Order: sequence, then C-alpha cells, then structure tokens
Amino acid sequence: MTIWKSAYAGSLAADALAMPVHWYYDRKALLRDYGVVDRFLEPKSPHPDSILWRSRYDLAGGPFDFLGEQARYWGRRGVHYHQFLKAGENTLNFQLARELHNFVTEAGGYDADAWLERLISLMLRPGWNRDTYAEEWLRHFFKQLAHGKPPRQCAAADEHIGGLATVPALLAALPDRPADVLRETVREHVALTHDHPGVLRAADTLTRLLGAVAGGLSLTEALETEAADWLPPEKARRWLAEADDYVIGQRLSPACYIAESMPAALYLSWKYAGDFAGGITANAMVGGDSCHRGAVVGALLGAANGVPPRFAVVETPA
Repeated sequence: MTIWKSAYAGSLAADALAMPVHWYYDRKALLRDYGVVDRFLEPKSPHPDSILWRSRYDLAGGPFDFLGEQARYWGRRGVHYHQFLKAGENTLNFQLARELHNFVTEAGGYDADAWLERLISLMLRPGWNRDTYAEEWLRHFFKQLAHGKPPRQCAAADEHIGGLATVPALLAALPDRPADVLRETVREHVALTHDHPGVLRAADTLTRLLGAVAGGLSLTEALETEAADWLPPEKARRWLAEADDYVIGQRLSPACYIAESMPAALYLSWKYAGDFAGGITANAMVGGDSCHRGAVVGALLGAANGVPPRFAVVETPA
C-alpha cells in the first residue's frame, strides 16, 4: 500500500474509531459509557452531550430533503448523532470521502463540477445514508440549491475541521500528480464546500505534510518544516510531557473550529508519530470533534506507520 493509500485508510480508521464518542465533551461520561476506545465500538443512546435537540433542518419534505427519515430525530434530546451506524462504519463526511476516492479513481482525474453533481445525486438518493447528523456545510449547501443557486456558488464560509475529511481520499486518488497540482486541486475541491481561509490553509498544510512524508521525511521532520505556523516546534516539544486531555482541553479546545482543532490534531500527530493505534485512540479519548480531527491524525499517522489490519473500516451498506 502506498503512503497516500495508507493516509486515506488511516483517516477512515480514525473516524470510525471515534464515531461512538463523537462530540462527547464530558470525558467522565465518555469513560463511563465506553471505557478506553481502542477498538471499533457501536454507538450507545442516549448521547449525554448531543445538541440535535437544538439543531435545525429547514428543507424537510422538499425536493432537497437529503435527511429523509432521519429528519424526525432532529429536535429531540439525547439522540446520538450516529445512532444507526455499526462498529467500524464511517460517519457521513467520510462516507462522502470514500465516494470521492472511488469517483476520481474511476474517472482518472478530478472534475469539480462532475463531483458536485455526484454529491447532490448521492445525498438525494433515498436510503443512501444512514447517518442521522449532517454538518452545517451540507445544510447550507442544499439550502442554497433550494434557493436556485448553481452548485459552484453554494459553499459556506465554514470554519470547521470537517472540511478536511475528504482531503486524504482525494490525494490517494491522484498519487502521481506534481505537488503544485495536488495543492491546487485540493484547494479547488475544499473551497466547493468550505470557503474559509483557515480551512483552506489547513487543507494545504495537510497536503504538504503528506507530500513531505511521501518524499522521505519522518513525520516529526515534516511537522517541523511544514506545520510550524500552526504548531511551533518549540511549543510542541514543551507540550509532549503534558497529558493529552490537558493540552486538548486547557491549552487548545477539543471543538471543531479550525484555529484550535488543527493545532490539536497536529499535536496528537507529533506525540504519537510512531504509534498509529495509540494516536487515534488518544484522539478519540480527548473528545470533542474527534471524528474530524481524525482526518488529520489518522492520515498523518497512517502515512508514517501504515494501518494495522484490525483498523480496516466496514463498508457501509446502501
């Protein structure tokens, strides 16, 4: 398996491992409900930190209703975001990543307009997706479609790390392209849904990091040279002796906003540079937006170490 494929597989594994504890902010509750998350587990209900009860979806019943039967769970307390997924299955953003990888591989190249057409078709296909939650970017995108905007003009200025979920998949489908072409393709792709300068910068950093590892650098060397603007090496080294739940909890937020979630993901990648299983477990255990941090942590640790067979994700049935 190439480094690019290992990065892609690692991102899927980190998401699937974190899936049952996704958006747990109460770490005592996380430990009580799941123990140490070092293997694929099924989600349990109720989810003590779920905010689906105050999340909104305005397109129910219309031609752009991509939630379908899942919409009835919105507005209820305690509903687990991923309640119908099985152990080892991927959340929605990473299901889309898998579709993107297959789509680009089969086409032999990336076409943004063709991908947007595919995205819309998938999301509106009855029964395609069994995941209850859909992020803000998807809701915004389809709301803009419902207002008559063309797909290229439906992106949100979304600042969440979930915008990186499809990056390893895209890179794995285009492994032989020159570095500058990969960077520009990633930027074009991410801007289709997350037109935010911080997310675009983070996507470029992840692309350069994976390219550096593919080029022969160790992960630590790559982080030192390509990610210092997010996490200065001297700061990272000071933090390595601290507990993960202190660094990601006190120094950095475990939440989804890119300004702190990207450094948090890079910190975990640095600390567990030689330990894929340990790193994705640590990512799950610190809580918050663990699934989407996993796009970075899983990809970098997968590229550096490979992905153990026990972390092969389950194909989600249609």
